[in-house]
Amino acid sequence: MNRFIIIITLFFACLAVQAQEKKECMSKEQFRERQKQYFVEKAGLTEDEAAKFFPLYFELQDKKFSYNKEMWGKMHKIKESNNVSDAEYSRITEDLIKTRQTIDELELEYLRKYKKVLSPKKIYFIQRAEMKFSRELLKGAGKHRK
Repeated sequence: MNRFIIIITLFFACLAVQAQEKKECMSKEQFRERQKQYFVEKAGLTEDEAAKFFPLYFELQDKKFSYNKEMWGKMHKIKESNNVSDAEYSRITEDLIKTRQTIDELELEYLRKYKKVLSPKKIYFIQRAEMKFSRELLKGAGKHRK
């Protein structure tokens, strides 16, 4: 869950930086292509495995992005409001947790799908690569800002 939040945050940060600088930021397609290359290398995926895995992976990413975008919209509305009651804060906090639970359930659903096309070992290496990829992007983003 946390790695997904990092990836989404990176994606939005990248878009924000692009809007400001319009220089070296990646499009969604470029980001995904770079991610694919990184995962293939780190997990040792064959062309056939990659062809079966990545449509599922990006389908999951799109679904998670949609849930998170909806949640960010709700949070933004509250941020913009002047008079927010405790009940509203409570509701939005519960909604956030429910959204996280939904995303976690999606992750499990897609893990079962991944197991049909990849070995558990390769799934593990992809998950590791996902975390490392996020960290490397964060390091790169930090260098850009200096």
